[in-house]
This record gives sequence, C-alpha cells and structure tokens, in this order.
Amino acid sequence: MTAGPSPADPPPVGASPPRRRSQLGLGAWAYDRGEFVSAQAPRLPLSTQGLHYGTAVFEGIRAYRSHDGLHLFRAHEHYARMLRACRMLRITGIPATVGELVDITVELLRMNAHDGDVYVRPLAHKLSLLPGTPPGVSLAGVSDALSITTFGYPTAGDVQEVRCALSAWRRPPRDTLPAQAKIAGGYVTSALACDEARAAGYDDAILLDRSGNVAEATTANVFAVRDGVLVTPPDTGDLLPGITRDTVITLCREAGMTVLERPLSPADLYTAEEVFLTSTGKEVASVVALSGRDIGSGTAGPVAARVAALYRTAVTAQDAQEPAGGESRPEWLTPVLPSEYLGARPAHVPPTPPEFPLPTEHLRQAKGHADDAA
Repeated sequence: MTAGPSPADPPPVGASPPRRRSQLGLGAWAYDRGEFVSAQAPRLPLSTQGLHYGTAVFEGIRAYRSHDGLHLFRAHEHYARMLRACRMLRITGIPATVGELVDITVELLRMNAHDGDVYVRPLAHKLSLLPGTPPGVSLAGVSDALSITTFGYPTAGDVQEVRCALSAWRRPPRDTLPAQAKIAGGYVTSALACDEARAAGYDDAILLDRSGNVAEATTANVFAVRDGVLVTPPDTGDLLPGITRDTVITLCREAGMTVLERPLSPADLYTAEEVFLTSTGKEVASVVALSGRDIGSGTAGPVAARVAALYRTAVTAQDAQEPAGGESRPEWLTPVLPSEYLGARPAHVPPTPPEFPLPTEHLRQAKGHADDAA
C-alpha cells in the first residue's frame, strides 16, 4: 500500500501549477479514495450511486490566515458531524476517526499552500454496487468513497449585506429528510429556493417549515434581533444546527448578550430590528430586506457588526483591539502552516518545521480502508 505522492512530487496530470496561488480557485492537489492526486485527475464511474441518488454527505470547513499562519476552524466538530451522517447512510469504507480526517486535511492544505483564506470541501458518497447487490436505490451492499478538495476563498471583511425572499418552497420535515446531516440529495430544495429568489432579483431565500415558522436560509441559519435580544429557531426544528450558529451563540453569551432559541414567525422577521444569517460560507451576513421590505434601517445594524467582530476574533486567533471585539479561542483552531510557508509552490512545499509535524501513519490506514472497500 502506498500513501500517495509526497509534497515534493509534481502533480501527475497536466503542467506544474504556478509558483503562487491566487486567493481564488481550486487547489492543485486533492485527496481522493485513499491518496493525494492532482485535483484534475479524479474521474467517477457513470454508475456512481451518490450521483444517481444523492446518497452522499459533505461538509464545508474554513481555514483562516492570520498573523501567525493558517488555521482550520472547528474542523473536529465538522468531521464529527460528517461521520455521524456517514453512519446514517452506511458509509463506512472511509477513514473512521475525526483525527484521521483532520490530519489528511492538514496535509492537503500544506501541499496546496494557498496564500489566503481557504474553503475545504470533504465529500463522502456511495460509489459502486458490490457483487450480488441488485440494481436500484440501496445503502447496504454499495462501496464508499471520500474526496477532499480545497479552494482559495477570501473573506469579505465587512459585514455582507443580503436581500432575501421568503420562499414558496418549504424545508422538508426531519421525519422526511434528516435535518441534522448535510446530505447531498436534500439540497435540491435549497437549490430550488435559491434559484427562485435570484430569478426575482434577491440574493438568497429564507424557507419556512411545514408549520409556517422560520426554518433556515438556503445554506445558513437565521437570527433576529428583537428588543435587543438575539432569537434563533431551536435546533430541534427542521433545520441544520450549524457549527457557525453554535459558535455565534457561544460567543454572544460569553460577551453578555442574551440569546433565545424559540420559534420565529415571518412577522417576527419583518418587524425585527435586525436579521442576520450565519454559516461557514457566509460567516455573518446581515439581511437588510426581506421580500421587498426593509429590515430595521435597511442597512447592516450594530448587533450584526458586533457579532461579526466576535466571530472574526475567534477565527483568526487574534484578540481584538476593542474590548467589545472578544477573545481568541485557540481550542477551536488547528494549526496548518506558519505564515512564511504560505503561498509556496504547491508542487514543492518547503519542509515543515518541527513544531508543525506532518502526519503520515494515517495515510497508510486510509489507503487500507479504500482497498478494503474496492
């Protein structure tokens, strides 16, 4: 068994990547089915079950660059959620521990050496029918696969302002589609709602549940500010309990802000002082209008700005200059590379310093999982 190419090897497909990566774009390397390969190399069979039936789970993880290097943010929590979702879909033929998955991701980021903030997309899916399994929709008797890609994804900096529509599409109830997992097939509802909103000139959509209460946006959780209190739908509802949502609730409560988890009606949003969204991709985004009605003053408000400052401090490992800006949370951060190693040519990453050891044993174990599932 091999562990895939080393960081010193050139990408096996196509020309060598440029000496520096721009802030946007796919990393030169990817992890696919037990080994590191050129990001352009993987090819899926046309019979891939996850493609046909949406039997796949994924995560979105951010890595942030700060003064002392690149850090993954809450990667352990993301991978723990992903493994729970994998068990639901009987996806067992992939690295089995959170630690293995985090180590693979760290090594991939070191190989790609993006020179800015990064978005990481792990995807675990059903691959091929095993001998004796009849054709059709199935979870048992189907092999599994895992891929991880990274993208340069700079943060917006200031609080993003978005205009949302209240969607005609409803969030499926959790007894129809598990809400607590990022199951690929379930995102068709979000795609329909987003397409409907953008066709009407909006940036995003907010979906209701079957009871008519607010569920979530297409890929984000919803918060409202009412009488100075933050209110968000409870995580027992038909919504994904986001890790960014949990981060914001934790940081706000530590900062002395009141956060309530209770149902929100559309009227609660229309009459709120502020509404904002939270997600790994959006971070903290202020909803300045909903279905043509301004929220509050029609601009990003002070609460959203404060929440964004708390979040920025947590993800960049830097204590804020302002007292209201919060404190760093090193327990949420996984070091990847120090600053002087970022932006290096991905095909020839400099040797990693002793304080940032490269893991290797897990790669042989991961390849073993892939061989066993083939």
